[in-house]
Amino acid sequence: MKTAAKILVAFIANIIGLLAAAYFVTGFNLNIAYQDLLTLAAILTVLNLILKPILKLFLGPIIILTLGIGLILINIVILYILDILSKNLIIETIPALIYSSLIIGFINFIFHLATKK
Repeated sequence: MKTAAKILVAFIANIIGLLAAAYFVTGFNLNIAYQDLLTLAAILTVLNLILKPILKLFLGPIIILTLGIGLILINIVILYILDILSKNLIIETIPALIYSSLIIGFINFIFHLATKK
């Protein structure tokens, strides 16, 4: 049950993160209804659960050398893959990709800190 609760928290954090990025970042456009937002957040959650540990394994030395800043690179790659997979998400520029990945990563970090016990 603990794992299911963590996945649900990650899903909710991804919904809030996508909405916050769409609101605050110019060039990050969500052209979707709320039903499609749930699908997009589910895809992002699955990418974070499956792809992120693999990328952390391969990019481990870079993460260590940059003292954790390499994790931002992993978040950027995952968000770029989400942009490629979804026709409803449009990220127009590289700065929009960087800022939106920072916002989504920060919101995920806060939600995970709140549920860590």
